[in-house]
Amino acid sequence: MHKRMISGLAMAVLATSAVWAQNVAIVNGKPVPTARLDALLTQVAAQGQGRPVTDDMKAQIKEEVINREIWTQEAAARGIDATDDFKAQMEQARQVILVRSLFADYQKKNAVSDDEVKAEYDKFKATNGGKEYRARHILVEKEDVAKKLIADIKKGGKFEDIAKKNSKDPGSGANGGDLDWSTPANYVKEFADALIALQKGKMTDVPVKSQFGYHIIRLDDTRDAQIPPMEQVKPQIVQSLTQQKLAAFQKSLRDKAKIE
Repeated sequence: MHKRMISGLAMAVLATSAVWAQNVAIVNGKPVPTARLDALLTQVAAQGQGRPVTDDMKAQIKEEVINREIWTQEAAARGIDATDDFKAQMEQARQVILVRSLFADYQKKNAVSDDEVKAEYDKFKATNGGKEYRARHILVEKEDVAKKLIADIKKGGKFEDIAKKNSKDPGSGANGGDLDWSTPANYVKEFADALIALQKGKMTDVPVKSQFGYHIIRLDDTRDAQIPPMEQVKPQIVQSLTQQKLAAFQKSLRDKAKIE
């Protein structure tokens, strides 16, 4: 009889230990699963971008999980979970989680391949290849103002100083009109055509009209386009293609949907 009592007590201790191993705590008789703590730890670790979760942080997160259970029980006891407002918010949260999970599942099953990255990179090279131009410009609103500035420069005025004083382009004006290195494809057609026609060191003799106003353009230098290696731009290509695929998936679902 004595051995049976000890055996029964041992079994009870083992059962209690098993319960505690599966739960963070038991609040008012209700177990709080360890899975909740693990999920929150994973979330915090992801937000920390690889930084380790310390023991102090784990202890704080455990307390947060327990507090949430206490407050959840109190809210339920007051009938808050039965209100229309709560049910509406829960439905919205359910939709958000489902949509996020749907898109994550799609992206996982439709990851961008190396062949797709290379094809996109080759397209990028074809579009951005050729020549790059180092130019300066002065942008003004009126043609007669542009003509006067051209005359001033031809009389010996310094292009950079006149650009700083008169250009309406907020990006380049303060830098003496400097547009840095770029391909013609990055400019509006009127500007690009005038730029390509210039010889190195020369300035447009007449104002170039575009949708932005009147430009005075000077070509400082040219060079073969500097295309970064594929590995350097691969993360941006992957991100862009991933977004394109997801957008196409979303559109396909919308197109198939019967909306009345």
